[in-house]
Amino acid sequence: MMADEAGQRWREEPVVEGEGESEGESGGEDEPGVRAQPQPQPAQDRTDALGGRSTIMEGKSCLLKKLEISVSEAEKRTGKNAMNMQEIYTVYLIETRPIDSQSEDENSVPDSLWRRYSEFELLRNYLVIGYPCVVVPPLPEKRAEFVWHKLSADNMDPDFVERRRIGLENFLLRVASHSVLSLDTILYLFLTQENGWKEAVNDSGFQAKADSRLKALNATFRVKNPEKRFVELKHYGDELQSVISQLLRVRARVADRLYGVYKVHGNYGRVFSEWSAIEKEMGDGLQSAGHHMDVYAASIDDILEEEEHYADQLKEYLFFAEALRSVCRKHELQQYDLEMAALDLTSKKQQKEELATGTVRTFSLKGMTSKLFGQETAEQREAKLKLLEEQIVDGEELVKAKNLECEDFVTNAWTDIERFKEQKNKDLKEALISYAVMQISMCKKGIQVWTNAKECFSKM
Repeated sequence: MMADEAGQRWREEPVVEGEGESEGESGGEDEPGVRAQPQPQPAQDRTDALGGRSTIMEGKSCLLKKLEISVSEAEKRTGKNAMNMQEIYTVYLIETRPIDSQSEDENSVPDSLWRRYSEFELLRNYLVIGYPCVVVPPLPEKRAEFVWHKLSADNMDPDFVERRRIGLENFLLRVASHSVLSLDTILYLFLTQENGWKEAVNDSGFQAKADSRLKALNATFRVKNPEKRFVELKHYGDELQSVISQLLRVRARVADRLYGVYKVHGNYGRVFSEWSAIEKEMGDGLQSAGHHMDVYAASIDDILEEEEHYADQLKEYLFFAEALRSVCRKHELQQYDLEMAALDLTSKKQQKEELATGTVRTFSLKGMTSKLFGQETAEQREAKLKLLEEQIVDGEELVKAKNLECEDFVTNAWTDIERFKEQKNKDLKEALISYAVMQISMCKKGIQVWTNAKECFSKM
């Protein structure tokens, strides 16, 4: 019930810039936000890009306004893997062309290059870690999920490879149209340089910035004052993933049954054809009706193949739900670091007070030691007080810095979440309407088949 209420609030409440933020109660992960991230392009460019509101395909400086990008074809290849074993894999041809023919870089940008799926994965991992405030677009599935039984789950199946090619192109277009991600130098190298981009990724040090799963789990359960909007967003991401998963399962079951119904109509065609052989006056009409039934039975293959493209659009938002939760986990990590810094500062202040007054408020090993072996000398106490004062000053500076990092993260992340929300509403609305139109068209074709059969029978 709690998840339902939180998700409902996130869907219905208007988003207000800065709402719900308070010092010490907002955050993400150890990274301070886009302004402090050591990415290849100038830091102030990233700050300006993330600071302003922009939906997909907006932003004057986004890469997609300067470069045409497409994943035009896929090709199977054979080679040796890291274990020196032979393997079959698929590569995808990325084509890029400058939109402005007068571009200074036109001659240095190759027309095309090949990339494996694993290279797309490396690029996305880099973007997820390097831009913790951004809802990074997901990749298409590596292996087919939510398939109906006649559809191959083999990741080398030509139809699956083609759908994945479309999904990879969509991923690149989304990233290249993002007001922040599109400015990344490594993204540009991925699109335009056959070699050297992996070295640039490794040199960025992004792997060292990745938080461990244990640390993330620890933050999830121990953070005390997470930003309320991120709690609600996390619940919404769980709900969104659940309902889309259910929708895809229902669609797969319907596809199974629909396939059977259409193919059974082929039996009408066979029976009518056999019947026409023993009839003179009725033979032509029965033969024609049987032909219409055969066409109807065969049409289901194209119909369900078209349906797969709509299913892939839903799957993209199934994976987007995880991207939303990823931003929430980063908030929890950063908020947890802030709370730990504040807790340590409070402890240091208490130690100073106890040392200055000579009173111990709580049981400690240090207090027992003093009782057993006597009090410290004035010089020792003075040295410890001086050390604690220095640690308190450092702690106050750390808490202040962590607070600023958390505020930056919340502001920047919520700006991108607003952009994502507008994109999601638009995309899912279009996908569902198109799917409904396709179903209506399919029903009309079925009516037309029986209308044609009726005319054939009338002429007998």
